[in-house]
Amino acid sequence: MSKGIAILGSTGSIGTQSLEVIKDNPDQFTVELLSAHNNAELLVKQAILFVPNTVVITNPDKYEFVKTQLQHFPIKCFAGLESLLDAIQMESIDIVLTAMVGYAGLLPTIKAIEAGKDIALANKETLVVAGNLINKLAIENRVNIIPVDSEHSAIFQCLVGENPDWIEKIILTASGGPFREKSIDFLKTATPQQALNHPNWCMGDKITIDSASLMNKGLEAIEAHWLFGVKPEKIEVVIHPQSVIHSMVQFTDGSIKAQMGEPDMRMPIHYALLFPNRIPSNLPRLDFTKHSNLNFEPPDTKKFRNLAISFEVMKKGGNWPCIMNAANEIVVDSFLNEKTGFLKMPEIIEKVLEKSSFITHPVYDDLCSSDTEARKIAKSLIS
Repeated sequence: MSKGIAILGSTGSIGTQSLEVIKDNPDQFTVELLSAHNNAELLVKQAILFVPNTVVITNPDKYEFVKTQLQHFPIKCFAGLESLLDAIQMESIDIVLTAMVGYAGLLPTIKAIEAGKDIALANKETLVVAGNLINKLAIENRVNIIPVDSEHSAIFQCLVGENPDWIEKIILTASGGPFREKSIDFLKTATPQQALNHPNWCMGDKITIDSASLMNKGLEAIEAHWLFGVKPEKIEVVIHPQSVIHSMVQFTDGSIKAQMGEPDMRMPIHYALLFPNRIPSNLPRLDFTKHSNLNFEPPDTKKFRNLAISFEVMKKGGNWPCIMNAANEIVVDSFLNEKTGFLKMPEIIEKVLEKSSFITHPVYDDLCSSDTEARKIAKSLIS
């Protein structure tokens, strides 16, 4: 039987590539729900092509456009976050791909889990902010969380059939981004355009800036901590410029498993949506004759301070990951709008952590208030 799919954030990079995978496997999926926030034009095009049961545009200002464009199609149209939270619970949905950007993906993911839907998780901030809460809900509702990030998909695949107690170390690989070989003096005047020029991956603006600052790898380390139940000291980051090895697991006997492939996000999406099966695909195959050199090096945490901050935050726990994430979303937006320098971003994040209220065992309401407080502090430091 085909799987009923909901894609939250269908107009973003992950969302559009997910629809490519679905288009190539029409007998495996039915698109039940598509959602977007602002890109109403693309949402309409996607809806006309895939004819989902429901579309939700969470920005109410775009609703009339979407409704008018789709009025002659058998598609239900709704607007606003509450409508999205309701639509996620449709019985016809088997799996929810959460591709919304940042903290905005947390509540929809919670509601999807509470509705008993399996999660294909592309929104790493969900586990960064509320990993303990999400894991408890997933167990209570017997829901599978299957990672979509290439690194976590690699680890997930390496661990299939393995005993978690045999994990000695998880090794997250990072390309190093566009600034890997740049000096600190260069980074002082780095522009958004330069930071958005990623050497290997085609992604959205926010995640591309996070990759340039290595914050993305810090967020992934925290996500791995919750996804795979490993302590921070068992997580290592290695720079691997070719992005061919997507991540590795070292076991207690000293052996290492690595998952490899071309740097193409459609591959981990394909795996997550079709899990536990492997279905033939037309995705590009890795040609080892074109990759005669695979390089590895330690990350420079002095130049890329965000990575070190992330590990400090992961070890302290509580609401610190939530605070760091909120501050990062503000500084990245500020950098993209040329209001904050590249090297100022980690400085502001550290100051926000110092000024924010620490909560050892936060519940959902605590996380909401921590997110609001951190954003307010970050904006005041920028202005």
